[in-house]
Amino acid sequence: MPRFYKGERNPFELKHKFDDARVTIEKTNLKGKIVNAIGDYKTNPNRLANKRVSIIILILTFIFLWIIDFDLSIFF
Repeated sequence: MPRFYKGERNPFELKHKFDDARVTIEKTNLKGKIVNAIGDYKTNPNRLANKRVSIIILILTFIFLWIIDFDLSIFF
């Protein structure tokens, strides 16, 4: 501890400032992390951000399929 430190926490602890708000930061297995992330995504009060993320993922998926020259005609 530093000599003149009057704080409550350990000053040498490396911690992100959003760790207290995250549910997915817990050290569990992969399935637990995915379930926590989906639950966090569903309980997010900002529905517009959820919609925007979904649209971005969809667009990036189609761009990836176009780059690898996947035949999209099977869907139509």
